[in-house]
Amino acid sequence: MRLGVMFDRGLPPEQLIPFARALDETSVDDLWVVEDLGWTGGLTSAATALAVTSRLRVGLGIAPAPLRNPMLLAMELGNLARVHPGRLAAGIGHGVQDWMRQVGAAPASPLALLEETITAVSALLRGETVTLHGREVHLDGVSLVHPPAEPPPVLAGVKRPRSLALSGRVAQGTIVPEGVGPDQVQGIIETIGGGDGHELVVFTFLRIGAGGAEEEREMVAGQAGFLGVPPADVAMASGTAEEAAAHVKSLWAAGATSVAVRPIGADPLGQVNALLSAL
Repeated sequence: MRLGVMFDRGLPPEQLIPFARALDETSVDDLWVVEDLGWTGGLTSAATALAVTSRLRVGLGIAPAPLRNPMLLAMELGNLARVHPGRLAAGIGHGVQDWMRQVGAAPASPLALLEETITAVSALLRGETVTLHGREVHLDGVSLVHPPAEPPPVLAGVKRPRSLALSGRVAQGTIVPEGVGPDQVQGIIETIGGGDGHELVVFTFLRIGAGGAEEEREMVAGQAGFLGVPPADVAMASGTAEEAAAHVKSLWAAGATSVAVRPIGADPLGQVNALLSAL
């Protein structure tokens, strides 16, 4: 069971360095960085976090496949994995389709693009020469000159049944978004069907204490729209530190390999430390 912390996309990028260094001094296992359209680049954020820490695994959550040529993505991930062996987790997803349309990158088949991208990137990171003429991805005899000795796990950031099943077929793990509760985890695992070695990362909002209530309402409402559920059905770790810890433990007990909390409101590191004490 792993505990991760997300560096929220709303925080100024220059705060990532002290944030990562502070987390590196705790018992947190993973730091997750974000790639959302218009906010920050996930690979540069991951590189920055890896460079200023010595222990944390840094997760990329989540590179949109439509914005990333799989060869270039494998080159970047392979470089990070060589420089920081064993400390990178690579999340790849569909991307928010409205955003992909905004930048002229919406694929004809998001499912085919994601499957072909993950398949190609994983093979390249293993040092293989890849030829793939798929529905969306076209590579002809390419390989990495410097493949990593320890390829990073490639995880699919997905939420719908067909995409979860795709993740079970081709990825080494699955990342599911904020709002998923423990009652849903077993069904997600069954849909993935990825076997015992398949990692399941569950993102969840964290709000300990009285601050940030308005920000919580806004974020929960936005996430409810993204998930297509009522706001009341967006599960999160909130309340006292003990109540938040109980929620994290319930996700672990339901089958999550890793829970990554996304602090809401002021003093994210203070909230994380309170959670660690309660855990």
